[in-house]
Amino acid sequence: MIRIALVDDDPLVRAGLRLILGGADDLEVIAEAADGDEVASAVGTDVDVVLMDIRMPRVDGLEATAALLRRTEPPQVIVLTTFDADDDVLRALRAGASGFLLKDTPPDALVEAVRKVAAGEPMLSPSVTEQLIRRVTAQEQVVPPSRTDLVAALSEREREVAVAVGQGLSNAEIAAELHMSLATVKAHLTRVFGKLDATNRVQVALLVHDAGLV
Repeated sequence: MIRIALVDDDPLVRAGLRLILGGADDLEVIAEAADGDEVASAVGTDVDVVLMDIRMPRVDGLEATAALLRRTEPPQVIVLTTFDADDDVLRALRAGASGFLLKDTPPDALVEAVRKVAAGEPMLSPSVTEQLIRRVTAQEQVVPPSRTDLVAALSEREREVAVAVGQGLSNAEIAAELHMSLATVKAHLTRVFGKLDATNRVQVALLVHDAGLV
């Protein structure tokens, strides 16, 4: 069972999400919060995935997400937005959120996204990843040296895996592309996350694009 928390200041949005997610046998909404300042008390260690609104009256979703991800064993966080090109979404992804969903995402796609994130898989399609990266590279003409240094620490094989992640490939696709087993891909990814100080695939994708590898 995947345990979910909903954080949104609109009770109708929370009710709609609860209804959609509750229809899946393997998903359970166990906590809700109406503002970012309620997250610390509402979201316990038993929560697997948090659906987090960005704009809330007192404490926004970015601050609440950052606080959650500072936990020793943080939940996966998916930010919710009404705009697919919102600058706040980029900030949330860089902070470690696992991805984002538009609030008008179809119910089936919403359920599948939660399942994928809970399983540690990327939930952003290659087209969405490319769109986000284009915005980042357009805004950041100079690559901070620290990012280049991080990528330079990767071995040749780790760099190939990181580049494949930057291209939006799944673990299975990386295994086929680089002629290695799925277990080997996962082992390389673990080392890539560690060396790049990344918590998810989106951060890896942004870093390799910042470094000019994709």
